[in-house]
Amino acid sequence: MSKRFYITTPIYYVNDRPHVGTAYTTIAADVVARWHRQRGDEVFFLTGTDEHGAKAAESAAKAGKSPEEFTAEIAQLFQLAWKNLNIKYDDFIRTTEKRHARSVEKFMQLLKDNDAIYKGTYEGLYCVGCEKFITEKELVDGKCPLHNRVPEKIKEKNYFFRLTKYLDTVRRLIETDEIVIEPVERKKEALGLFQQGLEDFSVSREKVKWGIPLPFDSKQVIYVWVEALQNYVSAIGYGDDIDRFHRWWPVDVQLMAKDILKFHAIYWPAMLLAVGEKAPKKEFIHGFFSINGKKMGKSLGNTIDPNDMVEKFGSDGARYLLLSQFPFGQDGDIQESRFVEKYNADLANGLGNLVSRTANLMEKYAVENSMTDPGIASDKIEEIESAIQELSLENALKKIFQLIAEVNKYLDAESPWKMDDSQAEKRAEVLRDCAARVRRIARLVYPFLPIASRRIERQFSESLVKKEDPLFPRIQA
Repeated sequence: MSKRFYITTPIYYVNDRPHVGTAYTTIAADVVARWHRQRGDEVFFLTGTDEHGAKAAESAAKAGKSPEEFTAEIAQLFQLAWKNLNIKYDDFIRTTEKRHARSVEKFMQLLKDNDAIYKGTYEGLYCVGCEKFITEKELVDGKCPLHNRVPEKIKEKNYFFRLTKYLDTVRRLIETDEIVIEPVERKKEALGLFQQGLEDFSVSREKVKWGIPLPFDSKQVIYVWVEALQNYVSAIGYGDDIDRFHRWWPVDVQLMAKDILKFHAIYWPAMLLAVGEKAPKKEFIHGFFSINGKKMGKSLGNTIDPNDMVEKFGSDGARYLLLSQFPFGQDGDIQESRFVEKYNADLANGLGNLVSRTANLMEKYAVENSMTDPGIASDKIEEIESAIQELSLENALKKIFQLIAEVNKYLDAESPWKMDDSQAEKRAEVLRDCAARVRRIARLVYPFLPIASRRIERQFSESLVKKEDPLFPRIQA
């Protein structure tokens, strides 16, 4: 039975251009969204860019541009990268849009009206790179461990959110899986945060100018994280279109990397409870990855531009190479040095060769396509479907490519090209069986490799299948 399905990526910060880290999350969301659409579900897939705050203003100044000009250029780079990767999102939200500002103003005013916000003074350390306040115990050699920079000492009047009022409720929601946090180790990590003495947090900045002003105090702008989290509701009409908002909320799955777990697993549900809305149904937090065994970083010169991957491997190839590296949800290492080898082995020699051989033989022997669909056991299909539903994307790919290997092995074992005319019917039976399996594989692989899938389905939908150019031409190392 079809249903509505709402999935989000985090909105990506515009201090830098897209890289494989942001591409990884977005491709995963696209796979899940495509799978649900394929099942007949009504899907809303949201991504976008986070464009306010001190870091964005600082990056704009370094580039010699206004914040408006700088953020517009970077947002366009994200949209271009997602287009190149064949990401089929339903909405791309920018936090500099008026619709977002209107929604945020209404959300923040309701927090104030519900006595969830109060005025106070903050004195402490602030990392511009993280756009968050940090404690002394989080520092390494006096610096933020993520950005290797000394935090600023700040003392300013702010407005604070009464987080402590909602902590017990949020913890219960996580413990009882009313907010599902996966993988399980991330749920344990989230629950562990409650043991660290969580306190009320600032929702505004007095000295930052690049942001959305508080509706009840125009001298302060809304703290960038507090405002950015609200993109998940502003994009679906919060404050403007109540029917549309409740059509999609609560969100079914929110994907993100583990560095923003606290904001999404604790702060965000608490804010929602404070305005009388439901918490997200599921938050799936994937790990970090390195590149060729080394931490990824612009300063190390080992970031990978997803556009470069598309140029070399095509959008399907780039999607496959990123998602097949290691289990989605875990830390892992991207083996860039093995990209060509893996592309050739799995895509060119695996799927591409199976499609090419089957089509060539059907054309050569003029075998008419029966359009039946036998050959792949239903339990294997169910395993793949379950893996995608559980966001075990690398596992789903592995199972699909096992099927591809099995059909290639079957074709080799039967060797229809060795059969003489007296075995013409047997040869036709083998090739029709292979064609049926190829059509089923095309449907299974669609969420991951949409272009290849559509090409296969078109090629094998004719009564007389004809050979075509290779799906995945081999690449020289």
